[in-house]
Amino acid sequence: MPDWMLFALGSAVCAALTAILAKIGVQGVPAALATFIRTAVVLGVTALAVCLRREWAQTGRLDSRAWTFLALSGIATALSWLCYFRALQSGPASIVAPIDKLSLPLAIVLAVAVLGERLTAGQWLGAGLMTAGALLVALG
Repeated sequence: MPDWMLFALGSAVCAALTAILAKIGVQGVPAALATFIRTAVVLGVTALAVCLRREWAQTGRLDSRAWTFLALSGIATALSWLCYFRALQSGPASIVAPIDKLSLPLAIVLAVAVLGERLTAGQWLGAGLMTAGALLVALG
């Protein structure tokens, strides 16, 4: 199994835990404050990883394009998390999480439209099934 697949599976497990832990933690906490606390922890953990991997020196090598798109990605992440925590405050995690995961087929469509990636018919079918599955679980 390639390394990237192990990391992708690790991401899926951690994302699943995120939904449950966030649902428990957000009770009685304003969504923006909860997002801020989560973000501060994410910042600390990733700063530790960068330190351990000795990657700080590479920041000077990044061009303005990289900085711009990483900043835009950060803004998108912040807005996503703010929406997610707000949804978890009043909605069940078993429905909020699948709707949130509609980001998967959306990312596939954007990868094709923006990045020019090509998908097989089977991959398109999979994206459609992910969409249908998320909607069935959420609206079922």
